[in-house]
Amino acid sequence: MLPNSFKDNALDLCAVKARTWGVDYACNCCARGRRGDPCAVCLDPFRRESHCSAGKPLVVHVYERALEAARISSVIIATEDDRVRDAVLPFGARVVMTRPDHPSGTDRVAEAVADSNADIVVNIQGDEPLIDPRLIDAAIQPLVDEPAVAMATARRRLQDQRSVEDPNVVKVVCDARGRALYFSRWPIPYVRGQSPNAAFGCYWQHIGLYVYRREFLLEFARMAPTPLEQLEKLEQLRALENGYPIAVVDTEYASVGVDTPEDLKRVEMLLQQKHGENRTNA
Repeated sequence: MLPNSFKDNALDLCAVKARTWGVDYACNCCARGRRGDPCAVCLDPFRRESHCSAGKPLVVHVYERALEAARISSVIIATEDDRVRDAVLPFGARVVMTRPDHPSGTDRVAEAVADSNADIVVNIQGDEPLIDPRLIDAAIQPLVDEPAVAMATARRRLQDQRSVEDPNVVKVVCDARGRALYFSRWPIPYVRGQSPNAAFGCYWQHIGLYVYRREFLLEFARMAPTPLEQLEKLEQLRALENGYPIAVVDTEYASVGVDTPEDLKRVEMLLQQKHGENRTNA
């Protein structure tokens, strides 16, 4: 149990990054009037008969899940796009508008919290509507336990070979202390002399959330994008390339990110199932 003073002050803000492409996808859907075909902003499988204005934006699902985390005291959505702001404000979300030229979501979050008094900042991707609040709390724990840890994230063991080979599923390898050695869209580690199936259990998926001490986050944003970061399009590599360790928490909690229209259909199905369970238990 944390001291009350720490609980009250350590987690003043959780920044949730919104992806602009999702809004574009939704606007196109709305313009075509496809009322039964939910999209990234109007995704609301509970009200399929409604127009997009009555639906729930994808990022709002993330926002609501973040609010359920025990260690989070405040949540905002950081975005540069007026359409994201206009889509989420009706749901009571807090929004901070940022510059449009950030090279990564982490840089955007750094701007959003620059004037805050938060000690710890959690950056949750705006395309993770099924993220488990318990996972958020678990990812925060290394910074609570170890004052020297400035950045943390999470991973879960991959369950199928298709995900291992999918470049949209980021893989991570760690050292014996649970510190990240490398993140890649390529299957890592490379399995020499045997089929990938023979070593299937060694593959881990990186879960797309980051926890930072605020001072380190601001320092991170001052660093120039690094070569490997730009090649892989993975912002966390900037920290590793500059010699900063990243603590990685093992988790069983699954999270489904939305990177493609196919991912969106899968998320819709899972949200429908979750809503059905909630109605049954009500």
